[in-house]
Amino acid sequence: MSFGLTISKKILHSFLMAIIIICSNFRYIYLISRRPPMMTTMKKTQYPQRVQNELRFRELTVLRVERVSAGFQRIVLGGDALDGFVSQGFDDHTKLFFPQEGATFTPPQVTDEGINWGEGVRPASRDYTPLYDAERHELAYDFFIHDGGIASRWALAASVGDKLVIGGPRGSLVVPEDYAWQLYVGDESGMPALLRRLRALSQLPVPPQVTAIVTIGDASYKDYLAEFDGFNIEWVVGHNPAAVAERLTQVSVPAEDYFIWVTGEGAVVKSLLERFKGDEIDPQLVRSQAYWHSK
Repeated sequence: MSFGLTISKKILHSFLMAIIIICSNFRYIYLISRRPPMMTTMKKTQYPQRVQNELRFRELTVLRVERVSAGFQRIVLGGDALDGFVSQGFDDHTKLFFPQEGATFTPPQVTDEGINWGEGVRPASRDYTPLYDAERHELAYDFFIHDGGIASRWALAASVGDKLVIGGPRGSLVVPEDYAWQLYVGDESGMPALLRRLRALSQLPVPPQVTAIVTIGDASYKDYLAEFDGFNIEWVVGHNPAAVAERLTQVSVPAEDYFIWVTGEGAVVKSLLERFKGDEIDPQLVRSQAYWHSK
C-alpha cells in the first residue's frame, strides 16, 4: 500500500507541476498580447513638397543699394505692392523685368484667360532668387556682377526711387530643413539661394551636417557666405567642372535622411548628376536646376 501511495503522490505532483507550467505559459502569452507595439527608431522619409502660389506682378521701388560682397550687389525693394508676397522655397525664383533705357513697363494683368501683357514690347527678363524679410516688409535681390549681363548692368546703375517690376514666385518646392545630411553644389548663380538656405538651417536647434561645394571665378567671392563658418563650405576657385566631379566621387551619401541640391550651368549640372544616379540614391531627394546656359 505504501508503495502504491508513493506512486500516486508522484503522479499527482507531476500533474500539478504541469498545470502550473501551462498556466504560466498562458499568462505570458496574455501579457505579450497586451503589450503595446514596439516603437521603431527609423525616421520616416520626408520628401520635398510642391505648392502653388497666386501669380501676381508687382511694381516695386528701390529702397537701398548695397554692395554686400566683392561679387554681389544687393537691391532692396519695397512698396505697397509687396503686400501678400509669399516665398516658401529657399530656391524660389521670381521673374525680374528690365525695360530698355527710357522705356516704361506696366505690370501685366492676370486674368482667367491668362496673362494680359498689354500693348508695347515685353522687356527682357531674368529669374532671380527672392530674399524676403517679412518683419521689415522688404524684398532683396543679390545680383552677381559680371560683364555682359543685363541684370548686372541694371543693378550697378540702380538708385533709390527706381522702379522694378517682378512676377511670382508662381510655385515653390518646400524642402524640409531637418535632413540629417545635406549636400549643396553650385556656382555664383546659386549662391543667393544657398545663402537663404544656410540662414534657415543655422537657426535650427540642432543644425544638420552640411557640405557645400561652390565654384567661383575669384577667391574674393567667398566673403558672400562668410557668416556661415559653422558649415563645411568647400570652394573651387576657377570654373573647373572636372574638379567638382572629382570631389563628388569622394562624397559618401548615407543610406537615409539626406538631401542633395545641384545647380549651375545647364551642361555642368547634367554631368554632375551622373554621380547621383543609381538604386542607392532616391531621385526624390535630389534637386537639380540649371540656373544658366553657356552660349
